[in-house]
Amino acid sequence: MHSMTWDKNCLTLLNQTKLPGRVEYIRCSDYQTVAEAIRRLEVRGAPAIGAAAAYGLVIGARQLAEGSGDFWSGLMKIVQELKATRPTAVNLFWALDRMAGVAGRYRQSDVQTLLAALEQEAIAIAQEDRTVNSRIAANGAALFDQPLAVLTHCNAGALATVGFGTALGVIRQAWADGNITRVFADETRPLLQGARLTAWELMQEQIPVTLITDSMAGWVMKQRKIQAVIVGADRVTLNGDVANKIGTYSVAVLAKEHGIPFYVAAPASTFDFTMHSGDAIPIEERQADEITTIGGVRIAPAEVEVFNPAFDVTPHALVSALITEYGVLRAPYAPAITKIQQQLRGEQ
Repeated sequence: MHSMTWDKNCLTLLNQTKLPGRVEYIRCSDYQTVAEAIRRLEVRGAPAIGAAAAYGLVIGARQLAEGSGDFWSGLMKIVQELKATRPTAVNLFWALDRMAGVAGRYRQSDVQTLLAALEQEAIAIAQEDRTVNSRIAANGAALFDQPLAVLTHCNAGALATVGFGTALGVIRQAWADGNITRVFADETRPLLQGARLTAWELMQEQIPVTLITDSMAGWVMKQRKIQAVIVGADRVTLNGDVANKIGTYSVAVLAKEHGIPFYVAAPASTFDFTMHSGDAIPIEERQADEITTIGGVRIAPAEVEVFNPAFDVTPHALVSALITEYGVLRAPYAPAITKIQQQLRGEQ
């Protein structure tokens, strides 16, 4: 099941807030619907957000072409509106900057030529994500040379990408190779992406999965029920610090304490080459009712103060390896990440 499909004039998104109870799709025929879907987490996961935003810009550009205002200033305004939807996942900015670059190259062309170039670039971004997912899966699966159980946090599967998934892509490939015996999935409070999405995805593929609450991870490690942790990422800085869904840092600390490798699977598009450490990563804070209610039912006092950061930052010292489409990176991360940056420049 794909997180999104494109059919020339419309982006169709799987509404992930309804899973697993309902399989519901959102048809986006204007860029505002795409922006709202990103903001409301109806589409989520760093690579998927980037691809959705790229398609959203195509739709927005077509809306502008049908109007009478200044096309270029309107296009740049849409870029900024889409960038403002989520502050932490760097793929969003990467994809939109890439789209804006294409628009700039065709600025002097007629509008129809520019629109066609934007659509081709958005399709390329989505297709590249599928290819990248496959490479990450192969590189990561090579780390597992004997059957073992793993723990994952949040959802970094097909629902979070355009393709195979990052962390779950590695798990899928290692399972196919006979080197995964079971997956323990943290439920991932407050929005339960592990319970609603990861457990559902793994069950669809008949990969053995055990759901646990976030607070059980340490005891599961203590009981030696898992031998590795693998998660995705929303931003990786030059020194190897990793922003990912809130609760990831706790899992990394626990893994270190129990001598369990902590792997991060992420495409190069998730690396922020402008940021030296995780201290500078903006952390999105979301509304209180995500914590005070579940499924519309209040579970906390009405007036209680709430702190709801959507992400945390895991220091590079706690990361055993970064799994990318360019290979598996080990500490020291800064030289390895800089090398990827140089490779990307060479490919452009």
